[in-house]
Amino acid sequence: MKLADLEDKNVLLVGLGKEGKATQAFLEKMVPSATVTAVDENQGADYLAHQKEFDLAIKSPGVKPDQLTIPYTTATNLFFALVKGKTIGVTGTKGKSTTASLLYAMLLEAQKKVHLVGNIGNPMLTELLVSNTLEDYWVCELSSYQLADIEYAPDIAVITSLFPEHMDYHGSIDAYYQAKMRIIANATEKNTLVYDPTSQVALMLEETTVVTVPFIESLPFPESEIPLLGVHNISNIRAAITVAQLLGIADSVIEQAVKQFQPLAHRLQNVGTFKGITFYDDAISTTPQSTVAALNAIPSIGTIFLGGEDRGYDFTPLVQELAKKEIPAIVLFPESGEKIKNLLQQEKTYHPQILETTTTRDAVAFAYAHTPIGMSCVMSPASPSYSLWKNFLERGDEFQSIVKELGQEGE
Repeated sequence: MKLADLEDKNVLLVGLGKEGKATQAFLEKMVPSATVTAVDENQGADYLAHQKEFDLAIKSPGVKPDQLTIPYTTATNLFFALVKGKTIGVTGTKGKSTTASLLYAMLLEAQKKVHLVGNIGNPMLTELLVSNTLEDYWVCELSSYQLADIEYAPDIAVITSLFPEHMDYHGSIDAYYQAKMRIIANATEKNTLVYDPTSQVALMLEETTVVTVPFIESLPFPESEIPLLGVHNISNIRAAITVAQLLGIADSVIEQAVKQFQPLAHRLQNVGTFKGITFYDDAISTTPQSTVAALNAIPSIGTIFLGGEDRGYDFTPLVQELAKKEIPAIVLFPESGEKIKNLLQQEKTYHPQILETTTTRDAVAFAYAHTPIGMSCVMSPASPSYSLWKNFLERGDEFQSIVKELGQEGE
């Protein structure tokens, strides 16, 4: 869709979150002749009752397409229709934020004119108002919500990983996977896909015309120089390096960017050591698979916080890993904490201390009381946070604040 298609139109903007507000500001500046009316679900259940009075809608990512009965587009589609520079779209169940941020750091180190946008960084349309030239590089983190109805393809697409998530929105695992794979649905032989050849992605490439490039097999520098924990982060680094090399970035520049890279907040983030216990905030781990990765990344875990919104995940492999590592103490939050507890009770030889609670303060106090000195406490819930918190950011911030508060008591 071109901006000219919006001129003099009566446009319904659906959703007034961060992206919705950015879209509204963009339209007011770039298409002043359009009449834009913004609505949001906070206005009540019937906030879309009058949509037929509009020519078209621009919907936010979290709004399901079947809620709309008029033609619509998205901010993501507007961006890709208008952008002039080189676009790199990064998606995946986990790892997309770290991979996108790593690639952004590499391009900055190479002194490129680069923007980090989408699901991380500024909204795409906000940055498009800042600059839109052929010299711009656009690293776009793209969620399954943004990709489900995308009509374009980035110049380079990156898929970090695929495993079940967001079935509540997409309806099934297959629909979720297909939404992720839409990052290349409109690609041609001029586009490139960078992917993990050992992942689910490799099984879904039979009919594509896009050029496929697997992650590099090994790093061009020692792993001991990497400031990130976990095998999964090695994979993220390999993904970012593969793209950087495709863009002609020198290995010396890539190495410098990786060495200087700081772990993102709430992603295996070291909160600090208090009273002899090291605390890690891994609130981003909202699936069992990502929590298993955390268990394998952090040594000597004494206590782990688990549980949140129940999305129907199978926690059996996670509980098996807990038993294998003999984690001494576990905190369980509703709703999925009950499922995890039932699985733990079926273990014959593994009997950790368990606290069931609804408050972070009680959980942290339990951790201070039951984590052996010299060991770690990890908050890596294996479930979305919405049962008790607004999102993983709120949950992680609360965890860090209380850890530091209780850690300073008695000093």
